[in-house]
Amino acid sequence: MARKSFALNTENHVADVGGTELLFYPEVDSDQFLDAYEQLQAAYKGANIDPSDLASISVERLRAITGSLRSFLTDFMLPESASVFTRWEVRVGDTVTGTYRTEADAQSAAEGQVGAEVVNAGMRLPDRVLVQLMEFVMEVYGRRPTGSSSDSAPPSPSRGSRGTGRSPSRASTPAVGPSAGS
Repeated sequence: MARKSFALNTENHVADVGGTELLFYPEVDSDQFLDAYEQLQAAYKGANIDPSDLASISVERLRAITGSLRSFLTDFMLPESASVFTRWEVRVGDTVTGTYRTEADAQSAAEGQVGAEVVNAGMRLPDRVLVQLMEFVMEVYGRRPTGSSSDSAPPSPSRGSRGTGRSPSRASTPAVGPSAGS
């Protein structure tokens, strides 16, 4: 009977962002990663952004992309880190009446409250850091074995040593046909 053991990561992944540690789940199942990645790709595609003409992108489209990226990252964070990273508050005066993961949810909650305002209370980060966090998440959860991966097993050593002699197929054989002097 064959037996094989498979190890699972049990320690949270940590991203230190300016001294704030964001904790990510040790493992996520493939479907969770693929579903979140598919939503992120759809948001990028739906924004119809031309990277060669960034000046023509509307602020609304850029905010939508940033929101989608934050949502993607939050999907893999432990709840306590997610609530620090992405948080929208509905405030009436000095009172917080609700905390939400998305701006849309906060806007919906604020609609029924007189004098309510929606405030971004999450981590304010430069775009480059958001992109680096996305690369971190892709590295941690998105690895798929490929033939060219640096994580692949090293090639098997060749049998015997390579000699400098000619192979039989490259040995000199007289040419058949007209000679160069005729």
